[in-house]
Amino acid sequence: MSKWPLGVFASIDAGLGVNLDVAHELQVPTIHLHAPQKSSRTPERAEEFLKQLADRGIEISCVFAGFEGESYADIPTVTATVGLVPADTRTARVSELKEIADFAKLLGVTAVGLHVGFVPHDTTSAMYQEVLAVTRDVCKYLKANDQNLHLETGQEPAETLLAFLKDTGCDNLFINFDPANMILYGCGEPLPALEILGDYVRSIHCKDGTWSDKPGETWGCEVPLGQGDVNMAAYLQTLDKIGYTGPLTIEREIPQEPERQKAEIGQALQLLNDLKQGATA
Repeated sequence: MSKWPLGVFASIDAGLGVNLDVAHELQVPTIHLHAPQKSSRTPERAEEFLKQLADRGIEISCVFAGFEGESYADIPTVTATVGLVPADTRTARVSELKEIADFAKLLGVTAVGLHVGFVPHDTTSAMYQEVLAVTRDVCKYLKANDQNLHLETGQEPAETLLAFLKDTGCDNLFINFDPANMILYGCGEPLPALEILGDYVRSIHCKDGTWSDKPGETWGCEVPLGQGDVNMAAYLQTLDKIGYTGPLTIEREIPQEPERQKAEIGQALQLLNDLKQGATA
């Protein structure tokens, strides 16, 4: 596949992202797949999904895990409910993440992504050591599957995430870089962060957003690609600078407005096609 194939975040059954038919109508060759519900994570369904994908000429570059009980209502709620950090749901979620990794293997996908949650900034805390341990456990499991784990950016500054990646000591732990999340969470300017984390970036999202008036305390606002504070032309130039050649995967999470979602993803595809021409000129 050529440099920077375009893609969208998609789902096969109820979940985040557009459905496969919309991805096909948008004529994208790649998707990030939101992992289907447990009842669909079977060898038989994997075979069905692979046929659907083949019929539409679409490849999955990463399977993303999500968990029941996660909420992105506001930043404190994200801290309390998202990923593998919350202690009360951690054991069950680690088990489910491993199941999702096994399903991704059935689909022939070597990258599994997720929001790990807010990595504690205090590296001497017991919680930090717990999150390190659970991440190592997951990475060890995925390594046996010949898979990599991609942590999505957003909840911590680039330097904190970089230190965490190094502290795990895992050679199959990488980053899914989402520039808008840095803005939405108020965690730092995305393009310098991309350069800091560049050696670990193995997948990316193309998403845009505007800063909150209280960064880190309240949400910024997700907006259509090209209408926010990321600077998409500079984003692609920075991706080129760090040597990233993989898919440009659009994420636009307004599932409650499917027609608007499809239209805005279509506009984003056009924008990226135009920008691709100039990013490496």
